[in-house]
Amino acid sequence: MDSVNRFGPELILLAVAGIIVLSDLVWAFAGGRADGWRRIAPAALALAGAAASIVWSALLIAADEMGVAFSGMISVDEFALFFNFLFAGIVAIVVLSSIDSLRENQFAPEYYALVLASAAGMMLLASSIDLIAIFVALELTGISLYILVALLKDGRSSEAGLKYLLLGAISSAVTLYGMAFLFGIAGSTALDDIGRAVSEADGGTRPALVLAAVFLTAGFGFKMAIVPFQMWVPDVYEGAPTPVTAYLSVGSKAAGFAVVMRVFLTALDDGFISSDWANVFAVLAAVSMSVGNITALVQGNIKRMLGYSSIAQAGTILIGLAAVAAADPQLLLGTSSVVFFLGTYAFTNLGAFIAVIAISNKIRSDEIADYAGVAKRSPLLALGLTLCLISLTGIPPTAGFIAKVYVFNAAVQADLVWLAIVGVLNSVVAAYYYLRVVLNMYAIEPTSEERIQPGYYLGAAMAVAVIGLLVVGIVPGPLLEASEAAAGVFG
Repeated sequence: MDSVNRFGPELILLAVAGIIVLSDLVWAFAGGRADGWRRIAPAALALAGAAASIVWSALLIAADEMGVAFSGMISVDEFALFFNFLFAGIVAIVVLSSIDSLRENQFAPEYYALVLASAAGMMLLASSIDLIAIFVALELTGISLYILVALLKDGRSSEAGLKYLLLGAISSAVTLYGMAFLFGIAGSTALDDIGRAVSEADGGTRPALVLAAVFLTAGFGFKMAIVPFQMWVPDVYEGAPTPVTAYLSVGSKAAGFAVVMRVFLTALDDGFISSDWANVFAVLAAVSMSVGNITALVQGNIKRMLGYSSIAQAGTILIGLAAVAAADPQLLLGTSSVVFFLGTYAFTNLGAFIAVIAISNKIRSDEIADYAGVAKRSPLLALGLTLCLISLTGIPPTAGFIAKVYVFNAAVQADLVWLAIVGVLNSVVAAYYYLRVVLNMYAIEPTSEERIQPGYYLGAAMAVAVIGLLVVGIVPGPLLEASEAAAGVFG
């Protein structure tokens, strides 16, 4: 029962997902597929599931019930619980922002069920300490997201879903190949056993370890959306329903970084191999920031711009991972900076996409040029989007500023000053295209005087995101402490 209890936060999400689907079927067979049920009840159940998952995670901490579960397949520790809270919070905000958009969508119950199922997979990715469990969690997350991307069933959405599916299948195969190398070296799928085998390895094993690290970097790089594994991002972000794009931009990315930290800092943390992947991560960080920002400069579609922006942000987060292995001994600051950045990025990017949902639904366009004069048509929405873009740029007093300072400091402490300089220069480049949107909203006259009024649920989700990024920017202490506690697992 201890294992079931520790698996509770994920189990409650899967159970509620099943309840949503079954309830909808029962309602349909009863002849009552009424709009009232399909508009509110599935969303309410999804919100209740996210809340219950948060409460269960809190009770595990309060009762000191942390530990391994299912014969060492998963570990419920500070790191896993941090991401439990993060993913449940992301689900709550995404569900709130989706209610108005899905009022007329016949697949609304399935949508909420898939969001919960994918979140359960993301939680498992953060807590799994066995290669088999990691792969199962990857597939649970991936398959749910493939369907969500194609949910609209129109041309663009279907094309985006197909591209995401095909590239996701390739990334899964590459990941499995890397795992096979590690299993062959250690004779075990447990990360701790692999770590011990790596620490005892000799020069003859080094080529196999390097290949394993390369394949795993490529496979997980797809989830993190880093160059050169980012080719799916622009088309998928543009074609998917905007709430799904918001979810992908923070949830999938956070899950990718979480599993990379689990695998690389547990199984491949020995200096025998860590210096190799540290150098690879440093180069990929610099390339991802530069390619993402330069490409975003020329985008006219705001969803594509935010897509390329997310590639650049992934590069910034990767600085922290490069700093971990580059330091000797390993730098706790690097790990905690990654965890902290993911927490702040969730507020910031979700807020930006929620504003895009509210504005684009009204003006019927995702073109940045059509955001002209939005500040006059909806002052609060424009202010919220501005704060999110300022946070993405890294300007105080927002959470994004604290996160970037934290990551750049980790790079400097690990003697990666060149990488910190590349990050700062890229932040300057990013300021141009972020502030271009702000300039359009405030400095150009609107083509219409019609007010842009977000729905109640969308407005609530936007308020939560904006308040979160401001609170963390002004009072970062609690999130910093939580990030350091989560990173301490690898200390």
